[in-house]
Amino acid sequence: MSATADHAEERTLAARLGFQPAQVVQEIGYDDDVDQELRESIEETTGTELVDEDYDDVADAVVLWFRDEDGDLTDALVDALSYLEEGGAILLLTPKTGRDGYIEPSDIGDAVTTAGLSQTKSVSVGKDWNGSRLSTPKAAAKKR
Repeated sequence: MSATADHAEERTLAARLGFQPAQVVQEIGYDDDVDQELRESIEETTGTELVDEDYDDVADAVVLWFRDEDGDLTDALVDALSYLEEGGAILLLTPKTGRDGYIEPSDIGDAVTTAGLSQTKSVSVGKDWNGSRLSTPKAAAKKR
């Protein structure tokens, strides 16, 4: 396999999740257990470093690492929306079944709906994390 093919495959996950060049991506919930390959893929795809929770401007996208012990998921999603540029997306990352911090899919669905978001894509992220791409409903955004 050529170096170019390797490079293209490396970018595939971040690109599939909707990340684009020059985006500002804010990361919330970073800890030692996060998937470093995904983080690197996002930075490579966007060409920018991820900004942390202390970033004081709006972001094009938010990466939210969330575990069961992190508190209320609905509150975390609503808070993440406050950092987000209009039309931006949230990538919610939760531990897979059997991993510490696992959250039931029904609980995730309830929190997403209560926060006024919709799930547009789900993907497995490495061996420990599941990802859900969330956005504000397009129909509601157009009516505003």
